[in-house]
Amino acid sequence: MSAVATNPNASEGQPTAVKKNYLTALKEALAEEMERNPDMICQGEDIGILGGAFGVTEGLLGRFGRDRVIDAPISEGAIVGTSVGMALNGKTVMAEMQFIDFISTGFDQIVNMMATYHYRTAGEVNLPVVVRGPAGAYGGGALYHSQMNEAWFCNSPGLKVVCPSTPYDAKGMMKAALRDGNPVIFYEIKELYRKREIEEVLPEGDYIVPLGKAAVRREGTDITFVSYGQNVYHCLSAATELEKLGVSAEVIDIRSLVPLDEETIYASLAKTNRVVVVNEAPMTCGFAGEIVARISQNAFHLLDAPPARITRLDTPVPWVKPLELYVLPSVEKIVQTALKTVKF
Repeated sequence: MSAVATNPNASEGQPTAVKKNYLTALKEALAEEMERNPDMICQGEDIGILGGAFGVTEGLLGRFGRDRVIDAPISEGAIVGTSVGMALNGKTVMAEMQFIDFISTGFDQIVNMMATYHYRTAGEVNLPVVVRGPAGAYGGGALYHSQMNEAWFCNSPGLKVVCPSTPYDAKGMMKAALRDGNPVIFYEIKELYRKREIEEVLPEGDYIVPLGKAAVRREGTDITFVSYGQNVYHCLSAATELEKLGVSAEVIDIRSLVPLDEETIYASLAKTNRVVVVNEAPMTCGFAGEIVARISQNAFHLLDAPPARITRLDTPVPWVKPLELYVLPSVEKIVQTALKTVKF
């Protein structure tokens, strides 16, 4: 998969500039925000002494101490519930789910407590809590360590939901989420944590990537791919293959699911008149269907072909690699669907 040029401040003419991976970008964001905001707390399972299951919180305990970096019990419900209590008492909280799959055991606290406080207090109370964790498949994690369950939370008013695909966005969106004041569910793609092909030079100074704004990763004229997370790279690879066949594909990385930047999608459709939406969550009631529905409702007049979607099959993610790849979106599936859509 090819790297994506996303950082406008990176200079290719500086040989001493160090490229950083997705995981390091997140580590820097957390450390810088802890330094900037003395009222920020981090908590989660094994985030202190261990530094997190994947190392995202490595070094925070030694730097900021046990009062601000808390190794929590194995109870996602307790982690989210106490995060709500801390936020009500003036803290900004980062709550880690060791795997995003296990966020389900904290579901009640997220959707019935955290998401509703601002509404229930007539706008008087904000809850600056970011619930983050590793998500996604393609790594042989099987059914308990491969989920993309973002649609659960997109369906819960009061929550923002984001999923960056690049190191630049991972850092900038994490910082934006921690400063937002609203509860944010932050999906990190674990297969991208240490992926060398997407490493990039990050700005030295402070920066944020605003939530709710999509990015055009590749310009095109014949068809639009709309995606987020790891599937953005599948779309980019498919666009490269299609170019050899004379088809020009535009690739949009929405980055933020809630709020969703519909304008960037519609602007692309005004050029291409065709769209394929790709994500790795199950098809039924998945977020790809939401995007297709909005396009059909608001931009039907721009379409020359039915909008298509490529998702995971409605099945748990298998452990065996050939079966895992069979149920998930792939470059080949995207190419074939794009050709069918273009020829409609």
